[in-house]
Amino acid sequence: AIAVSINPGLIGSLLVGVSFAKSLSYSLNKPLIAVNHMIGHIFANKIENPDLLPPYLALVVSGGHTELVHFKSENEFEVVGKTRDDAAGEAFDKVAKLLKLGYPGGPLIDKISKNGDPKFHYFPRALNKKDNYDFSFSGFKTSVRNYIESKDSKFIEEHLADITASVQKAIVDILVKKTITYALKNKIDKIIVAGGVSANSLLRSEIKKGAAKINAEAYFPSMQYCMDNAAMIGAAAVSKLEKEQYADLELNAFSTKGLRFL
Repeated sequence: AIAVSINPGLIGSLLVGVSFAKSLSYSLNKPLIAVNHMIGHIFANKIENPDLLPPYLALVVSGGHTELVHFKSENEFEVVGKTRDDAAGEAFDKVAKLLKLGYPGGPLIDKISKNGDPKFHYFPRALNKKDNYDFSFSGFKTSVRNYIESKDSKFIEEHLADITASVQKAIVDILVKKTITYALKNKIDKIIVAGGVSANSLLRSEIKKGAAKINAEAYFPSMQYCMDNAAMIGAAAVSKLEKEQYADLELNAFSTKGLRFL
């Protein structure tokens, strides 16, 4: 079958992909399968763990999305937390821009921060409240900007590793806390991390530590499957292929954010 991502994402890119997939499906006489892009990121974990089945908790973190999703089965899930503004990956990118590091910001901050002190400066952890599993990074971003603007260029240069380490710690702390707290409260013993930010070394380390404390297993895609890739869309299409859940040639793309089955 021909599998294609139809949402969410940049509408121009989605339309090109869907148009090509429909043409290929028609010309090869093979069935067409529609896949949600974020479901694809989650199913990237199944490429190397084919027996991984719900119930599990998925933390989906990328440049445009941050969601905490409780899967009770592969067809039944609930988004229990989501960002109210910036996504985690977006926060990394914007801070990197403020520090004039380049793009994408996540890998650069991850690399530079390895030589820094994460306790150098405390940046806020928004919505740090009991039983609240939503995320917010706009206030954090403003706090970082104000801090950077209050220092001269020499100070920033001398303490770049410390600043990036403090930034990374702030972003990762709140992601990990909410994920582990929800998993513990709801007795979930499998935690999946997916999306581009799942490549972050501190996030991987802290999720593993947190999961171990509550006797849960943590799963991450290999680095090559963390960023957008075709394999994850294929992985997400397997169950639909088995059930013959095909799309027709009137299929269209849409850019609405969020996680949903199609």
